[in-house]
Amino acid sequence: MSLIEEITCENLDHLVIVAGLINEIRIVEVINQKLGVDNREKITTGQVIKALILNGLGMVSRPLYLSSQFFEDKAIEKLLGTGINSEYLNDDKIGRVMDDVYQLGLTNLFIEIGLLVIKKFKIETLFAHLDSTLFHLHGEYNNIETAENYQKITILITRGYSRDHRPDLKQCVLDLRATILCR
Repeated sequence: MSLIEEITCENLDHLVIVAGLINEIRIVEVINQKLGVDNREKITTGQVIKALILNGLGMVSRPLYLSSQFFEDKAIEKLLGTGINSEYLNDDKIGRVMDDVYQLGLTNLFIEIGLLVIKKFKIETLFAHLDSTLFHLHGEYNNIETAENYQKITILITRGYSRDHRPDLKQCVLDLRATILCR
């Protein structure tokens, strides 16, 4: 027996904290439950999504087909699960997962996971958020009034403050208000 053993070093960096939170929220299980698990596959859809989240926090400017390269020097089994290899994160698998998640409905999945986070960490949710933006328009527009489901909708296009420093153009303000009341 040799006194010198082979030692390999693998990085975890900040990703181990994020992976721990993903495990705590049970995102992988939620996604696998919604999209199913094929026992013939070496990596589940939920694990791929987890890998994409971790990858997004590590090398955001690189193409997705290089995801396997990102995990080459990482302790991938600690981050994604026992038996997972970086080669499983190829562009074909990532593309199929993205197609499946899109067909499932990304917005609804995001809301469901967001609600899990709120419940898990007991986040106070009695708040509202208001955001607005404005943009200028070219051409002739008539003001529009319609009645739809007994609600009057008015679109008013007028001249006003312009962030583009173009007061000569008509302006339209778009407001988004989100109120979350969860109990």
